[in-house]
Amino acid sequence: MSNEKNQLTLFETGENFYSQHYFGSHPVTRGNQNGFIFRVWAPNAQKIWLVGEFNQWDRSLPMEKTEFGVWELFSTLPQEGELYKYLVKQIDGREVYKMDPFAVFFEKRPNNASVIYRIPQKNWQDKTWKKQKSQQTHFKQPLNIFEVHASSWQCEEDGTPYTMKKLKDTLIPYVKKMGFSHIEFMPLMEHPFGASWGYQLIGYFALCSYYGKPEEFQDFVEECHLNNIGVLIDWVPGHFCINDDALAYYDGTPQFEYRDPIQAKNVRWGSLNFDLSKPQIQSFLISSALYWIDTFHIDGIRVDAVSNMLYLDYDEGPVASTLENENRNWAGFYFLQKLNAVIKRIYPNVLMIAEESSSETPITGAIENGALGFDYKWDLGWMNDTLRFYEMDAAFRKYNFRLITFSFMYMWNERYILPLSHDEVVHGKRSLMHKMWGDRYKQFAQLRNLYVYMMTHPGKKMLFMGSEWGQFLEWNSDKSLEWIDLEDELNARMHYFTQTLNQFYKNEKALWELDHSSKSIEMIDADNHEETILSFIRKGENPKDFLIIVLNFSPIERQNFTIGVPFPGTYEEILNSEMQEFGGTWVKPNQVSTTKIEPFKQFAYQIKTIVPSLGAIILKPKEIII
Repeated sequence: MSNEKNQLTLFETGENFYSQHYFGSHPVTRGNQNGFIFRVWAPNAQKIWLVGEFNQWDRSLPMEKTEFGVWELFSTLPQEGELYKYLVKQIDGREVYKMDPFAVFFEKRPNNASVIYRIPQKNWQDKTWKKQKSQQTHFKQPLNIFEVHASSWQCEEDGTPYTMKKLKDTLIPYVKKMGFSHIEFMPLMEHPFGASWGYQLIGYFALCSYYGKPEEFQDFVEECHLNNIGVLIDWVPGHFCINDDALAYYDGTPQFEYRDPIQAKNVRWGSLNFDLSKPQIQSFLISSALYWIDTFHIDGIRVDAVSNMLYLDYDEGPVASTLENENRNWAGFYFLQKLNAVIKRIYPNVLMIAEESSSETPITGAIENGALGFDYKWDLGWMNDTLRFYEMDAAFRKYNFRLITFSFMYMWNERYILPLSHDEVVHGKRSLMHKMWGDRYKQFAQLRNLYVYMMTHPGKKMLFMGSEWGQFLEWNSDKSLEWIDLEDELNARMHYFTQTLNQFYKNEKALWELDHSSKSIEMIDADNHEETILSFIRKGENPKDFLIIVLNFSPIERQNFTIGVPFPGTYEEILNSEMQEFGGTWVKPNQVSTTKIEPFKQFAYQIKTIVPSLGAIILKPKEIII
């Protein structure tokens, strides 16, 4: 069997995970002629023409239908860099200009033609980074993600977003200085509508041309790796843009989408759902995921809207019926298992992250045990409970203390990332800073408290851009962040606090070494509702490597506060969120505390210290006897 025949057969059976090498536009030599071959899958089309700049967009280049509904054409007319589309005569006779589903580059929106483009071969310089990652267990490493919307992190004076070339020179030094371990980009793939933030895709193999050329993104990732920063991307395999010139009803029939119109239509997002049961769609989507890993050396993929793929009743519209009359979409379930199995077989160190909002399906367990096989799941329950608690008037928090402690009851059910994401600072939800109760000083104090709580809670971390300095205005995707805030003293000190806390997290093994083990935490007092103070211990593998965390959610300073400790000796305060340098009022930390032989809860020893109002303190053993 020829290689081309084999690729097509694999595509048809859902096993061609590099289908972009067959479909799309590719330079070839036939006989003594150099040209380009174009292939597109459209099984029910009546006729397809290749149109573009090279033939004045006329019908002079009809394509030939080959096996399995694939249309093909070789031509010497097209040249590198020229625009093209497919003119598809659909099953009902309607003629529609369509983009190439496998194009690797597009012209800038609002125009939508595909571009004949070859990404130059790159001599990557990130071998040290890749070797280091292959020798580490990422579950036992710090993971502190900075979530970025590339269009609105910073913009040019005319409002256009920075290209990857500009982001390489600005974003990477910033992230390195702030101490984040990874950048996570909201979708970078081609999309026609900026207000969708990239979640309504048309080009599953194309970097959005707004951000520059594909090789510029390669250079960006390489520079991140040279600075010990990982790169994650959001990816949307569940649904796609409904635009008529893109994937929607490509050949006039449900080709990429489900045949059942109820299941095909995504009411909530105004899009169409991929038919994940089709082997050709599985080949298409898994090829897309691997393309971004292969071509750009990304370190992980966050799969968007997993619940939408798992449950038939997740959407807001009518529910597709099943023979069993249940809400499970088993096509989506098995596709996600297959996706993770394939990627982990080829790239075992690439992180697979699920944005998933239910608790009915195991997400991060082993596939052979019935789970989906992801490395991490966003803990949206933690996020919702936590933000409800911090928005609450402090006087009522003691009656709702379970909001802040409930996550400790289920934190080993999955491997979690604790997300404070873009979704929580838009559409009238207010910024994280604006959510905080009280006056401006109290808001900053609680924001620092919140970040300490997140950083010391088991699970990996994620923070959306602008939240690191407490931007007060809601995120606006149409313009740059409010960088002018940093001219304000309190914002600048909040910024410094986040930087300090990030570095603290990276340096303290107790906060990540045993992250997904019950051995990583011991509660000191989770029942102090009256004083509204939570205290617990985070532990590393070495018995001497532990931290004591005390979080005061009330505006009352607690003098002579008792803390149970596991060993006799002395304990020193190594972080206090209310220090003046961070925007608080304390000019010096608490004194070193010496244990008393007096029981507290399950502990034989205790210490006493001062806990600032709305503040968080972290203590570490100085000299102890084990």
